[in-house]
Amino acid sequence: METRNIMIVGVGGQGTLLTSRILGGIMLGAGYDVKMSEVHGMAQRGGSVVTYVRYGDKVAEPIVEEGQADVLIAFEQLEAKRYAHFLKKDGVLIVNSQRIDPMPVVIGAAEYPEGIIEELGKKYKVIEVDAMAEALKLNNPKVFNVVVIGVAAKHMDFTKEQWFEVIEKTVKPKFVEINKQAFEVGYNM
Repeated sequence: METRNIMIVGVGGQGTLLTSRILGGIMLGAGYDVKMSEVHGMAQRGGSVVTYVRYGDKVAEPIVEEGQADVLIAFEQLEAKRYAHFLKKDGVLIVNSQRIDPMPVVIGAAEYPEGIIEELGKKYKVIEVDAMAEALKLNNPKVFNVVVIGVAAKHMDFTKEQWFEVIEKTVKPKFVEINKQAFEVGYNM
């Protein structure tokens, strides 16, 4: 199998690192060579976080180059816009519709761009999901990232049972059931 490239982008605290561990875990479990890399920026202060997950028969390096991502998972609209150029021509952008104002917007030095998802949809295949709303229905906003994984899972070649197995191995035992519920919600969207 040729190497496949996934990028996960968001802001600090949105669960990009857990997401990459779940994705890496499912691919390792399927017998693929997997390389991952994380770029934190000012993650603890709400800054940009980027995670690369590459898998295939043999993967040489962990970094995804511009124009090479098969799937870009964005947990926030502006991060989707910032990294969309990493997608291949036939790549898929899964974007959570959540908006998190960066510091320049918070202090009034800049304005948050309007119509980001619509703009991206003119150039890329975009799947929009309001994962935060779905996570709130489960009474746990922290699982919105796993809702997004569920959406992404429909575009990958792994069974729901394989995903559940990896979730069970990756998250703390007391959070396994809520994360499985979140995955199921995203998978059925």
